[in-house]
Amino acid sequence: MSDLLVGIDGGGTSCRARIRDSHGVLLGEGKSGSANILLGVEVAMASITEAINQATQQAGLSQQDFSRMHLGLALAAAEQESAWQQFMSLSHPYASVVLNTDAYGACLGAHQGQDGAIMIAGTGSCGILLTQDKQHVVGGREFPISDLGGGAIMGLRLIQHSLLVQDGIYPASPITEVVMSHFDYDIDNIVTWSKTARPCDYGQFSPQIFACANQGDEFAESLLTQTAQDIEMYLHALVSKGARQIALMGGIAERIQPWLSPAITEYLVPAKSDAMEGALMMANQAQHNLFQFTEK
Repeated sequence: MSDLLVGIDGGGTSCRARIRDSHGVLLGEGKSGSANILLGVEVAMASITEAINQATQQAGLSQQDFSRMHLGLALAAAEQESAWQQFMSLSHPYASVVLNTDAYGACLGAHQGQDGAIMIAGTGSCGILLTQDKQHVVGGREFPISDLGGGAIMGLRLIQHSLLVQDGIYPASPITEVVMSHFDYDIDNIVTWSKTARPCDYGQFSPQIFACANQGDEFAESLLTQTAQDIEMYLHALVSKGARQIALMGGIAERIQPWLSPAITEYLVPAKSDAMEGALMMANQAQHNLFQFTEK
């Protein structure tokens, strides 16, 4: 039986899998929870397995077919060497596994393997420029110390502001009411939640931030203005490194674009394919011993 290629795109909120046969025919897709390996390599592997199981069932395959699957994994936090090593030391039933960052996979897919750059604006954020088999990275060092321009940082700022509202320092607004309602108007609930909250838990408020901003909430508008400025900072850094075509990708990318300045949007281009297609390219290259883990 012929080999199968599996592309995995795993971020802080979700993990998506796509299976193609050796001729490139799409067989099935699946989706599961977070696959950020810094949040636990076993957790990430469980999400990957769940997404592959869904795609396998859709394709009419079974777990017996795992042994002929070559996996390309584009996962959040794969730039962390210790996490990369821990994940790659896990046992698995697949024919081969190659791992790089979600940004790397997204950039491969966006430009179909050609030179170009991407800026991910999702739960987290990261920019990457690929030129002549080298990659230049900006940001992407994980929440909360990095990931400016991402939904998690935006949510963190919202939580901080909402607490200041409760202290009487700032006036309440529709978006802070959303937060307080979510926590049953109990500050202790927020404090307890914060002790174990993940990036995706902070990022869950981004749809309401956009909705409130569209309805004239001044603080929600200020959050989007700051997020757009953070993204522009990374975009300008990519341009300074030589990027001329940048695909803006991720869960908030389309919604934040109207908040960006015209000067920087001139560099933005549509992505030709998604991160799963980039991960499939990684799997195909690894299968034929062509893949190299490129230097940062």
